[in-house]
Amino acid sequence: MPLARIPKVAEVLYPGGVFRIPEKEKKTVYLTFDDGPIPEATPIVLDILKQHNVKATFFCVGENVQKNPQLFNRITNEGHSFGNHTFNHMDGWKNSVNEYADNTKLCAGVVRSNLFRPPYGRITLKQFRKLKKEYKMVFWDVLSMDYDKEYSAEDCLLLIKKYTRPGSIIVFHDSLKTKDKIAELLAKSIDFLKAEGYDLEAIPMA
Repeated sequence: MPLARIPKVAEVLYPGGVFRIPEKEKKTVYLTFDDGPIPEATPIVLDILKQHNVKATFFCVGENVQKNPQLFNRITNEGHSFGNHTFNHMDGWKNSVNEYADNTKLCAGVVRSNLFRPPYGRITLKQFRKLKKEYKMVFWDVLSMDYDKEYSAEDCLLLIKKYTRPGSIIVFHDSLKTKDKIAELLAKSIDFLKAEGYDLEAIPMA
């Protein structure tokens, strides 16, 4: 089972990868969403973010953007940042460097961003080094486990409460696996984080 907090060794293996964005002057966290946009989940997420006046970052699968351009336009029009998540949600451990790079480039045709997150967090060192020349490689500090059917929204919220710290990049999903729990989880997470004095911001694309 994946760990709620990414192991420290990952920062050693992937030097230059972004796992946290700590700031000295204020408590900030970064909400991120993977695998969309899809009509079953992304509008739910966007509605809640809008209600709470929160900006976030969406790591988009190119194929989903191609199928749902209006949802991608809504993400950008509402002021959220976005990043490349490969065209077909590709598993880097199961593909060559060139295959992975080509799939990322295909996604870049519809998701024009300097941010990249590897699906599943699975990327080989050679793939990482190649893509790092063009992208800010964004991983995470806290994994909400929202995609796991064994975890209720309350279970996921407890992980966020336990592991979030200043600068945390938190992973949620706007996907079919989370559509039934993301509304409750996201709203309660935002309420908790704001009560703890955190500013919630999007990861800068510059």
